[in-house]
Amino acid sequence: MATQSNVITRPVAGNTFSLLPAFSLWQREVVRFYRNISRVVGVIASPLLFWIVIGSGFGTSFRNGANGASQHYLDFFFPGALIMIVLFTSIFAMMSLIEDRNEGFLLSVLVAPVNRSVIVLGKVLGGTTLATLQGIIFLVFAPLVGVHFTVLSFLLIVLDIFLVAFSLTALGFIIAWPMDSTSGFHAIINLFLIPLWLLSGSLFPITGASFWIRFLMRINPLTYGTEALRALMFPATASPKFPLGLDLIVLGVFTVLLFTIAFVVANRRTTKPAA
Repeated sequence: MATQSNVITRPVAGNTFSLLPAFSLWQREVVRFYRNISRVVGVIASPLLFWIVIGSGFGTSFRNGANGASQHYLDFFFPGALIMIVLFTSIFAMMSLIEDRNEGFLLSVLVAPVNRSVIVLGKVLGGTTLATLQGIIFLVFAPLVGVHFTVLSFLLIVLDIFLVAFSLTALGFIIAWPMDSTSGFHAIINLFLIPLWLLSGSLFPITGASFWIRFLMRINPLTYGTEALRALMFPATASPKFPLGLDLIVLGVFTVLLFTIAFVVANRRTTKPAA
């Protein structure tokens, strides 16, 4: 831990914005995550099991698409399971912020002569990289549900995953920054973020839902990420409610907004030293 602190907190003249500390924080997030094998397996295995069990349970009884055509629920639920992986990885990657505070590492970074925005950039990019990689890994199961990529569709899917990961990681940073308890962080996750995923179109389409549910789904930015994935993966059977361009624009605006809020939160709040 001391070695890592020395790398990140070495003086930078004039308290300027430097990419070196941000890169060090990014590298630390990635290395620490992949050193914990059980954490890596858990992030992939839980949504995978969820996808297989629920998808097989509904089977062909689920109807979605043009003219109510039958679609196997494993196909429909695949983008939702991918979004779940990205959400879990993004959010729980930011739990390390609380651990860093309690261990005293975050305080050593805060007293370094660098802009606090460096902390936001390094931590958020680290969580985004992890979530994006986990999402891409999950794509190896795509051929099992009949998904065939072109170069363009694959790049657009990766872009969609990246935007979702970046926005959710920034949201996780905003939640974790003022907290000093992982139990409180988990409570927020269960109360707020799981419903955010449930209302993203991952489990059921907008069509046929109650009016107030449809309204919540339409104002939920994750809905646009899920719809974009489904349109790119199943262009022949999907019936997207929004144009692909609109999906990506909404995700982009959501990403910029949350990243800006993360900057504001980091620069306004002070971190209490560990007891």
